[in-house]
Amino acid sequence: MQPKVWVCSVGLALSWLISPVVAVEAVKLPNRQVEKNTTAKPIVVSKAEFGVFRVEKNGKTTLIPTTKVPLQEGIAYGWRIQLKDYQGEVTWREVLQLPKPPESWATSNTDNFSLSPDGTAANIQRTDSIKDGVITNSWTIATGDPMGKHKIEVYIGDRRIATFEFEVVPATKRQKPAPKA
Repeated sequence: MQPKVWVCSVGLALSWLISPVVAVEAVKLPNRQVEKNTTAKPIVVSKAEFGVFRVEKNGKTTLIPTTKVPLQEGIAYGWRIQLKDYQGEVTWREVLQLPKPPESWATSNTDNFSLSPDGTAANIQRTDSIKDGVITNSWTIATGDPMGKHKIEVYIGDRRIATFEFEVVPATKRQKPAPKA
């Protein structure tokens, strides 16, 4: 598993489904974050989405909502959360839970990355400056990643703002291979 913020192009021919999402309306930030939020307004989630990312021919990244992620190397999946009327710096944390440990974990930012003792869960934390109220994260399928039920929980402070449950499934023959980055 390798987290990425922007991802490679993927072409899929699956039946796309809207993912089940649990979102919390307002989040109180810890004191250190309230200082960074100049308006000191509570954060409100207006939309939370999970799916597979694809880069279009024009370079625009599209999130295709689904609860089924094909087990094909290079496929990028993840989430996008819209914070209502929010601009500025926000620190969020993600916990990715797998059904069993992958062959390996990889990240470009080891300072804010940790694993559970059994290797089935990754915890990452980031601080982003956002202008459009959107926070996002993605992972890329790698050789040795497990199939089965996965779960991602996203937090701001100690409050969970979204939960995404999805399944990594065998790839179909109709899917185009993901291009190399």
